[in-house]
Amino acid sequence: MRKIRLFSILIIISIAFFSCYDKHDSKIGFPELYGPYLGQIPPDSVPQLFAPEIVSTSMYTRDMAIMPDGNEIYFCISALGYNLIFCTKQIDGKWTEPAPVSFIDDFQYMYYEPCISHDGKQLFFLSNKPKSNEETKGNEDIWVVDRIDDNWSDARNLGEPICTENAEFFPSVTKEGTLYFTRNDACDGKNYIFRSRLNDGVYQEPEKLGTNVNCGTNRFNAYISPDESFIIVPALGMDDTYGGVDYYIVFRDEDDNWSEPINMGSNINNPVGSEWSPYISPDGKYFFFMASKTNPEVINGADITYRLLLDNFNKPQNGNASIYWVEANFIQDLNPLN
Repeated sequence: MRKIRLFSILIIISIAFFSCYDKHDSKIGFPELYGPYLGQIPPDSVPQLFAPEIVSTSMYTRDMAIMPDGNEIYFCISALGYNLIFCTKQIDGKWTEPAPVSFIDDFQYMYYEPCISHDGKQLFFLSNKPKSNEETKGNEDIWVVDRIDDNWSDARNLGEPICTENAEFFPSVTKEGTLYFTRNDACDGKNYIFRSRLNDGVYQEPEKLGTNVNCGTNRFNAYISPDESFIIVPALGMDDTYGGVDYYIVFRDEDDNWSEPINMGSNINNPVGSEWSPYISPDGKYFFFMASKTNPEVINGADITYRLLLDNFNKPQNGNASIYWVEANFIQDLNPLN
């Protein structure tokens, strides 16, 4: 009888334990998300973290790309030595847990900076994977995959004249297919913005843009608007900087003249100076940008404790890069050509 009672008590304890475990497990699982933009409340004129603790986590997170229909969102994570593109999809109204993209064939290499064509038929990205089986180590190059039904093809290197012995990265494309990208000059070690027109399906010899676009002492990762009316350039060494790298916007007229670069303001830029990944949603409503910020509670004179630092380290705004979004209508207010 004692054995039966003891066995019964063990069953009750086990049921209670697994009941508590299940409840805990459901809390740490991926949440059920519905609606546009992962069901997030859209921002107004004040930038907000995008999808905190879902996309913007304690990990180093940057780069955005969204399919034209809004049902697939791509972003990048650097963690534990990996640099990967992740994707979340809206299927039957519900968003899936982010997963590495299907065209990654070797996780030891970098897969970063996704850019989706206006028609959604191609996705460009940066990788340092070898171009062929004969190479043991690749250079930073721009690669592309093609849309096949609901998935992507195997990746192929864009090759010359886009990819050279220099590093090429951060692709951005217009509606007409013109490719803008950044190239590192191996001679002076600096980065320059180039563009290549697409004629009859062939990329033409890239053109290095003028000093209004290639502004400052160095520049990175420029985003071109689909209609090619403006470009957003993260630039270093500008006279009116808020600190380090800031986002600047340069407008283009019908004669292919570029305006002077304009600082996008303290609403976007901050003294930390780690800002180098701009993007505008396909519907044109939102400006997404990467920034490295720290929770104001920690940097504004709070009583620092072990628990405060630990709790904030495991959240967004711990000094790692996160993705922010804001209404994009302020951009045209900056245009001197209006």
